[in-house]
Amino acid sequence: MTDLNRPARLNRTLLILTGLVLLAGGVFAVGTHFGKIPLLAPGTTLVPGTAMPPGWVWYAVAGGAVVVGLLTLRWLIAQPVRKPRSRTWHFDQDTGRTALAASTAVEPFVAEIATYPGVHAAHATLGGTQEAPVLAVVLSAEQDGEIAAIRERVTEEGLPRLRQALDLGELPMTIEFRFSAKAGPRIS
Repeated sequence: MTDLNRPARLNRTLLILTGLVLLAGGVFAVGTHFGKIPLLAPGTTLVPGTAMPPGWVWYAVAGGAVVVGLLTLRWLIAQPVRKPRSRTWHFDQDTGRTALAASTAVEPFVAEIATYPGVHAAHATLGGTQEAPVLAVVLSAEQDGEIAAIRERVTEEGLPRLRQALDLGELPMTIEFRFSAKAGPRIS
């Protein structure tokens, strides 16, 4: 199955590396302060003298800040990419060839699950190839919607119908639940 949440692995790796660097820096600072790490004397200044640094230092700092800013911007842009790439599927038959957009194939599925009790809105993306399809579903549930019941109904009713319509033996699916600000109808 393709990775639906590509930035997650990078995020975890970067968070672990950042945490390790900060932890090592903290251990070094505390160890130096208490004299346990004899690399620096506790009473010495961080930078010798009071003169301004050379001009190239300011350019290096500015260049480093620009690089860090661009990497941060790239990281932010990668965050919302959570759905698989959608393609057009082609079915070859004796009478000809049929092209079906994956977005068109999931429209009835989305319309059906949007009517389930507790579901405020539904979106789905059918990605991958015909040999290795992937379905990513995003459901906006009402505040008092029962998530387990919604998931069970999607996997036992809606998904089998979609698999049958697409003539697929297996269709891996991920469901992402989001909560709507609107509450469901109240019955008095």
